[in-house]
Amino acid sequence: MSSHHEIFHAGPFIREIGRGKKGARDMSHDDARTLYAAMLDGRVSDLELGAFLIGMRIKGESVSEIAGFLEAAESSFTPLQAPAGDFAPLAIPSYNGSRQMPNLTPLLALLLAREGVPVLIHGVTADPGRVTTAEILGELGMAPLSDAGGIASAFAACRPAFIPIAVLAPKLDRLLQLRRVLGLRNSTHTLVKLLQPFAQPALRLVSYTHPEYLTMLTDYFSTAAPASRGDVFLMRGTEGETVANAKRANAVTCFHGNHAIQLIPRQEPVDELPPLPVSSDAVTTAVWIREALEGRQPVPAPIAEQVAQCLQIARQMKQ
Repeated sequence: MSSHHEIFHAGPFIREIGRGKKGARDMSHDDARTLYAAMLDGRVSDLELGAFLIGMRIKGESVSEIAGFLEAAESSFTPLQAPAGDFAPLAIPSYNGSRQMPNLTPLLALLLAREGVPVLIHGVTADPGRVTTAEILGELGMAPLSDAGGIASAFAACRPAFIPIAVLAPKLDRLLQLRRVLGLRNSTHTLVKLLQPFAQPALRLVSYTHPEYLTMLTDYFSTAAPASRGDVFLMRGTEGETVANAKRANAVTCFHGNHAIQLIPRQEPVDELPPLPVSSDAVTTAVWIREALEGRQPVPAPIAEQVAQCLQIARQMKQ
Protein backbone atom coordinates (compact mmCIF):
# COMPACT_ATOMS: atom_id res chain seq x y z
CA MET A 1 0.00 0.00 0.00
CA SER A 2 1.32 3.49 -0.84
CA SER A 3 2.41 5.40 2.23
CA HIS A 4 2.64 8.79 0.50
CA HIS A 5 -1.11 8.88 -0.18
CA GLU A 6 -3.72 9.27 2.50
CA ILE A 7 -5.86 6.21 3.17
CA PHE A 8 -9.25 6.14 1.47
CA HIS A 9 -12.09 4.84 3.64
CA ALA A 10 -14.23 2.56 1.48
CA GLY A 11 -16.61 1.47 4.26
CA PRO A 12 -19.54 3.71 3.20
CA PHE A 13 -19.37 2.36 -0.36
CA ILE A 14 -19.11 -1.26 0.81
CA ARG A 15 -22.21 -0.71 2.95
CA GLU A 16 -24.19 0.40 -0.15
CA ILE A 17 -23.11 -2.39 -2.52
CA GLY A 18 -22.71 -5.17 0.05
CA ARG A 19 -26.29 -5.65 1.23
CA GLY A 20 -26.86 -8.76 -0.87
CA LYS A 21 -28.52 -9.21 -4.25
CA LYS A 22 -31.78 -7.47 -3.31
CA GLY A 23 -30.69 -4.79 -0.85
CA ALA A 24 -27.56 -3.57 -2.63
CA ARG A 25 -27.59 -0.14 -4.26
CA ASP A 26 -25.55 0.94 -7.28
CA MET A 27 -22.89 3.62 -6.91
CA SER A 28 -23.04 6.83 -8.90
CA HIS A 29 -20.59 7.40 -11.77
CA ASP A 30 -18.59 9.88 -9.67
CA ASP A 31 -18.44 7.66 -6.59
CA ALA A 32 -17.37 4.67 -8.71
CA ARG A 33 -14.60 6.72 -10.35
CA THR A 34 -13.36 8.09 -7.01
CA LEU A 35 -13.29 4.70 -5.30
CA TYR A 36 -11.68 2.86 -8.22
CA ALA A 37 -9.00 5.56 -8.55
CA ALA A 38 -8.19 5.07 -4.84
CA MET A 39 -8.03 1.29 -5.38
CA LEU A 40 -5.63 1.76 -8.32
CA ASP A 41 -3.43 4.04 -6.21
CA GLY A 42 -3.24 1.49 -3.38
CA ARG A 43 -5.06 3.79 -0.93
CA VAL A 44 -7.73 1.26 0.10
CA SER A 45 -6.83 -1.17 2.89
CA ASP A 46 -6.50 -4.84 1.93
CA LEU A 47 -9.50 -5.75 4.09
CA GLU A 48 -11.78 -3.14 2.48
CA LEU A 49 -10.44 -3.92 -1.00
CA GLY A 50 -11.28 -7.61 -0.64
CA ALA A 51 -14.71 -6.83 0.83
CA PHE A 52 -15.51 -4.41 -1.99
CA LEU A 53 -14.39 -6.76 -4.78
CA ILE A 54 -16.47 -9.64 -3.42
CA GLY A 55 -19.48 -7.37 -2.82
CA MET A 56 -19.29 -6.22 -6.45
CA ARG A 57 -18.88 -9.80 -7.64
CA ILE A 58 -22.16 -10.75 -5.93
CA LYS A 59 -24.07 -7.60 -6.96
CA GLY A 60 -22.78 -7.21 -10.54
CA GLU A 61 -21.68 -3.94 -12.10
CA SER A 62 -24.19 -1.30 -13.18
CA VAL A 63 -23.70 0.98 -16.18
CA SER A 64 -22.85 3.98 -13.95
CA GLU A 65 -20.26 1.89 -12.05
CA ILE A 66 -18.59 0.52 -15.20
CA ALA A 67 -18.49 4.07 -16.63
CA GLY A 68 -16.85 5.47 -13.48
CA PHE A 69 -14.44 2.55 -13.07
CA LEU A 70 -13.37 2.75 -16.72
CA GLU A 71 -12.77 6.50 -16.52
CA ALA A 72 -10.45 5.95 -13.54
CA ALA A 73 -8.79 2.96 -15.23
CA GLU A 74 -8.01 4.87 -18.44
CA SER A 75 -6.64 7.80 -16.42
CA SER A 76 -4.18 5.50 -14.62
CA PHE A 77 -1.79 4.95 -17.56
CA THR A 78 -0.27 6.96 -20.40
CA PRO A 79 -2.30 6.49 -23.58
CA LEU A 80 -0.51 5.28 -26.70
CA GLN A 81 -0.15 7.39 -29.84
CA ALA A 82 -1.67 5.96 -33.02
CA PRO A 83 0.19 6.59 -36.27
CA ALA A 84 -1.19 8.70 -39.12
CA GLY A 85 -2.60 6.63 -41.95
CA ASP A 86 -5.72 5.34 -43.65
CA PHE A 87 -7.07 3.36 -40.69
CA ALA A 88 -8.05 4.14 -37.12
CA PRO A 89 -6.10 1.97 -34.66
CA LEU A 90 -7.66 -1.29 -33.53
CA ALA A 91 -7.49 -2.57 -29.93
CA ILE A 92 -7.86 -6.31 -29.29
CA PRO A 93 -8.03 -7.45 -25.65
CA SER A 94 -6.69 -10.97 -25.07
CA TYR A 95 -7.15 -12.12 -21.47
CA ASN A 96 -8.57 -15.63 -21.94
CA GLY A 97 -6.64 -17.63 -24.50
CA SER A 98 -8.20 -20.97 -25.34
CA ARG A 99 -8.77 -24.28 -23.60
CA GLN A 100 -10.21 -26.42 -26.40
CA MET A 101 -10.42 -24.67 -29.77
CA PRO A 102 -7.24 -23.31 -31.36
CA ASN A 103 -6.79 -19.62 -30.39
CA LEU A 104 -7.02 -17.76 -33.72
CA THR A 105 -6.79 -14.22 -32.29
CA PRO A 106 -3.24 -13.94 -33.72
CA LEU A 107 -4.57 -14.80 -37.20
CA LEU A 108 -7.18 -12.02 -36.96
CA ALA A 109 -4.53 -9.54 -35.79
CA LEU A 110 -2.02 -10.51 -38.49
CA LEU A 111 -4.59 -10.34 -41.31
CA LEU A 112 -5.60 -6.82 -40.22
CA ALA A 113 -2.04 -5.56 -39.62
CA ARG A 114 -0.99 -6.81 -43.05
CA GLU A 115 -3.57 -4.42 -44.59
CA GLY A 116 -2.03 -1.47 -42.75
CA VAL A 117 -4.28 -1.28 -39.67
CA PRO A 118 -2.36 -0.34 -36.48
CA VAL A 119 -3.35 -3.40 -34.39
CA LEU A 120 -2.62 -3.37 -30.67
CA ILE A 121 -3.23 -6.53 -28.65
CA HIS A 122 -3.13 -6.10 -24.88
CA GLY A 123 -3.49 -8.91 -22.40
CA VAL A 124 -1.78 -11.55 -20.31
CA THR A 125 1.29 -13.44 -21.46
CA ALA A 126 0.48 -16.73 -19.71
CA ASP A 127 -2.54 -18.40 -18.13
CA PRO A 128 -2.17 -21.93 -16.70
CA GLY A 129 -4.29 -24.42 -18.64
CA ARG A 130 -4.89 -22.05 -21.55
CA VAL A 131 -3.02 -21.17 -24.74
CA THR A 132 -2.53 -17.40 -24.83
CA THR A 133 -2.25 -15.11 -27.84
CA ALA A 134 1.18 -14.01 -26.58
CA GLU A 135 2.47 -17.60 -26.63
CA ILE A 136 1.33 -18.14 -30.23
CA LEU A 137 2.77 -14.79 -31.36
CA GLY A 138 6.03 -15.79 -29.65
CA GLU A 139 6.12 -18.94 -31.81
CA LEU A 140 5.62 -16.67 -34.83
CA GLY A 141 8.65 -14.59 -33.82
CA MET A 142 6.77 -11.67 -32.25
CA ALA A 143 7.76 -11.10 -28.65
CA PRO A 144 5.73 -8.93 -26.25
CA LEU A 145 6.72 -5.26 -26.51
CA SER A 146 7.71 -3.08 -23.61
CA ASP A 147 7.67 0.51 -24.87
CA ALA A 148 6.07 2.99 -27.27
CA GLY A 149 9.07 2.78 -29.64
CA GLY A 150 8.63 -0.97 -30.13
CA ILE A 151 4.90 -0.52 -30.74
CA ALA A 152 5.52 2.24 -33.32
CA SER A 153 8.05 0.00 -35.12
CA ALA A 154 5.56 -2.88 -35.26
CA PHE A 155 2.87 -0.60 -36.72
CA ALA A 156 5.35 0.76 -39.31
CA ALA A 157 6.23 -2.82 -40.34
CA CYS A 158 2.50 -3.78 -40.64
CA ARG A 159 2.81 -6.20 -37.73
CA PRO A 160 0.48 -6.39 -34.73
CA ALA A 161 1.92 -5.12 -31.45
CA PHE A 162 1.36 -7.17 -28.29
CA ILE A 163 1.78 -5.32 -24.99
CA PRO A 164 1.29 -7.11 -21.66
CA ILE A 165 -1.23 -5.40 -19.36
CA ALA A 166 1.55 -5.33 -16.73
CA VAL A 167 3.47 -2.96 -19.06
CA LEU A 168 0.53 -0.98 -20.46
CA ALA A 169 -1.29 -0.40 -17.16
CA PRO A 170 0.60 -1.76 -14.14
CA LYS A 171 -1.98 -0.47 -11.63
CA LEU A 172 -4.73 -2.45 -13.36
CA ASP A 173 -2.50 -5.51 -13.50
CA ARG A 174 -2.08 -5.36 -9.70
CA LEU A 175 -5.87 -5.59 -9.27
CA LEU A 176 -6.09 -8.43 -11.83
CA GLN A 177 -3.52 -10.38 -9.79
CA LEU A 178 -5.86 -10.37 -6.78
CA ARG A 179 -7.67 -13.26 -8.44
CA ARG A 180 -4.83 -15.44 -7.17
CA VAL A 181 -5.50 -14.26 -3.61
CA LEU A 182 -9.32 -14.21 -3.61
CA GLY A 183 -9.89 -17.10 -6.03
CA LEU A 184 -12.48 -15.01 -7.91
CA ARG A 185 -12.48 -12.66 -10.87
CA ASN A 186 -13.25 -9.04 -10.06
CA SER A 187 -14.53 -5.98 -11.94
CA THR A 188 -11.04 -5.34 -13.32
CA HIS A 189 -11.36 -8.48 -15.47
CA THR A 190 -14.30 -6.79 -17.21
CA LEU A 191 -12.62 -3.37 -17.42
CA VAL A 192 -9.44 -4.54 -19.16
CA LYS A 193 -11.59 -5.91 -22.00
CA LEU A 194 -13.18 -2.46 -22.42
CA LEU A 195 -10.00 -0.35 -22.37
CA GLN A 196 -9.36 2.13 -25.14
CA PRO A 197 -5.56 2.39 -24.88
CA PHE A 198 -5.02 5.14 -27.50
CA ALA A 199 -5.04 8.93 -27.23
CA GLN A 200 -6.90 9.00 -30.59
CA PRO A 201 -10.30 7.44 -31.44
CA ALA A 202 -9.91 3.68 -31.94
CA LEU A 203 -11.96 0.65 -32.92
CA ARG A 204 -12.28 -1.73 -29.95
CA LEU A 205 -13.20 -5.40 -30.18
CA VAL A 206 -15.12 -6.31 -27.02
CA SER A 207 -16.47 -9.72 -26.02
CA TYR A 208 -18.78 -10.98 -23.30
CA THR A 209 -19.35 -14.48 -21.96
CA HIS A 210 -22.58 -14.26 -19.93
CA PRO A 211 -25.95 -12.95 -21.22
CA GLU A 212 -26.28 -10.42 -18.36
CA TYR A 213 -23.06 -8.79 -19.56
CA LEU A 214 -24.53 -8.43 -23.06
CA THR A 215 -27.41 -6.45 -21.53
CA MET A 216 -25.18 -4.29 -19.33
CA LEU A 217 -22.56 -3.60 -22.04
CA THR A 218 -25.23 -2.81 -24.64
CA ASP A 219 -26.68 -0.27 -22.19
CA TYR A 220 -23.22 1.14 -21.45
CA PHE A 221 -22.19 1.57 -25.10
CA SER A 222 -25.65 2.96 -25.99
CA THR A 223 -25.87 5.52 -23.19
CA ALA A 224 -22.69 6.12 -21.21
CA ALA A 225 -19.61 5.36 -23.34
CA PRO A 226 -17.87 8.54 -24.59
CA ALA A 227 -18.53 8.58 -28.36
CA SER A 228 -15.29 10.53 -28.88
CA ARG A 229 -13.28 7.42 -27.93
CA GLY A 230 -14.23 5.66 -31.17
CA ASP A 231 -16.33 2.68 -32.26
CA VAL A 232 -16.87 -0.73 -30.67
CA PHE A 233 -17.62 -4.21 -32.01
CA LEU A 234 -19.45 -6.22 -29.33
CA MET A 235 -19.75 -10.00 -29.68
CA ARG A 236 -19.96 -13.17 -27.66
CA GLY A 237 -16.45 -14.37 -26.93
CA THR A 238 -14.94 -17.46 -28.55
CA GLU A 239 -13.75 -19.09 -25.31
CA GLY A 240 -13.55 -15.47 -24.09
CA GLU A 241 -11.48 -14.16 -27.03
CA THR A 242 -12.72 -11.47 -29.42
CA VAL A 243 -12.04 -13.49 -32.58
CA ALA A 244 -14.96 -14.86 -34.61
CA ASN A 245 -15.74 -18.51 -33.94
CA ALA A 246 -14.26 -20.40 -36.91
CA LYS A 247 -17.07 -22.99 -36.70
CA ARG A 248 -19.95 -20.50 -36.89
CA ALA A 249 -20.10 -16.71 -36.93
CA ASN A 250 -20.96 -14.95 -33.68
CA ALA A 251 -23.40 -12.03 -33.91
CA VAL A 252 -21.51 -8.71 -33.95
CA THR A 253 -23.04 -5.35 -33.01
CA CYS A 254 -21.20 -2.14 -33.88
CA PHE A 255 -21.64 0.93 -31.66
CA HIS A 256 -20.97 4.21 -33.46
CA GLY A 257 -21.70 7.40 -31.53
CA ASN A 258 -23.82 5.34 -29.07
CA HIS A 259 -25.96 3.96 -31.94
CA ALA A 260 -26.11 0.17 -32.28
CA ILE A 261 -25.94 -1.44 -35.73
CA GLN A 262 -26.01 -5.20 -36.22
CA LEU A 263 -23.06 -5.93 -38.52
CA ILE A 264 -23.09 -9.73 -38.56
CA PRO A 265 -26.09 -11.91 -37.60
CA ARG A 266 -25.57 -15.05 -35.58
CA GLN A 267 -24.94 -18.02 -37.83
CA GLU A 268 -26.55 -21.42 -37.34
CA PRO A 269 -24.13 -24.34 -36.95
CA VAL A 270 -22.74 -25.41 -40.31
CA ASP A 271 -22.54 -29.03 -41.47
CA GLU A 272 -19.09 -28.81 -42.98
CA LEU A 273 -16.46 -27.44 -40.63
CA PRO A 274 -13.48 -25.56 -42.04
CA PRO A 275 -10.03 -27.14 -41.76
CA LEU A 276 -8.49 -26.05 -38.44
CA PRO A 277 -5.23 -26.82 -36.62
CA VAL A 278 -5.19 -30.45 -35.49
CA SER A 279 -4.21 -29.42 -31.96
CA SER A 280 -4.70 -26.22 -29.97
CA ASP A 281 -1.15 -25.97 -28.57
CA ALA A 282 0.87 -22.84 -29.41
CA VAL A 283 3.35 -24.50 -31.78
CA THR A 284 0.73 -26.30 -33.92
CA THR A 285 -1.52 -23.22 -34.01
CA ALA A 286 1.39 -20.96 -35.04
CA VAL A 287 2.38 -23.29 -37.91
CA TRP A 288 -1.21 -23.39 -39.17
CA ILE A 289 -1.59 -19.59 -38.91
CA ARG A 290 1.58 -19.13 -40.95
CA GLU A 291 0.16 -21.47 -43.61
CA ALA A 292 -3.15 -19.52 -43.63
CA LEU A 293 -1.25 -16.22 -44.10
CA GLU A 294 0.63 -17.78 -47.03
CA GLY A 295 -2.61 -19.03 -48.62
CA ARG A 296 -1.89 -22.70 -47.96
CA GLN A 297 -4.82 -23.03 -45.55
CA PRO A 298 -8.21 -21.35 -46.08
CA VAL A 299 -9.00 -18.55 -43.62
CA PRO A 300 -12.27 -19.61 -41.89
CA ALA A 301 -15.17 -17.63 -43.42
CA PRO A 302 -16.35 -16.05 -40.11
CA ILE A 303 -12.84 -14.67 -39.49
CA ALA A 304 -12.55 -13.40 -43.08
CA GLU A 305 -15.90 -11.60 -42.58
CA GLN A 306 -14.71 -10.11 -39.26
CA VAL A 307 -11.54 -8.84 -40.99
CA ALA A 308 -13.59 -7.24 -43.77
CA GLN A 309 -15.88 -5.46 -41.29
CA CYS A 310 -12.95 -4.22 -39.20
CA LEU A 311 -11.20 -2.86 -42.30
CA GLN A 312 -14.32 -1.06 -43.44
CA ILE A 313 -15.09 0.61 -40.11
CA ALA A 314 -11.44 1.45 -39.26
CA ARG A 315 -11.16 3.16 -42.65
CA GLN A 316 -14.46 5.03 -42.28
CA MET A 317 -13.33 6.33 -38.88
CA LYS A 318 -10.43 8.17 -40.56
CA GLN A 319 -12.55 9.77 -43.32
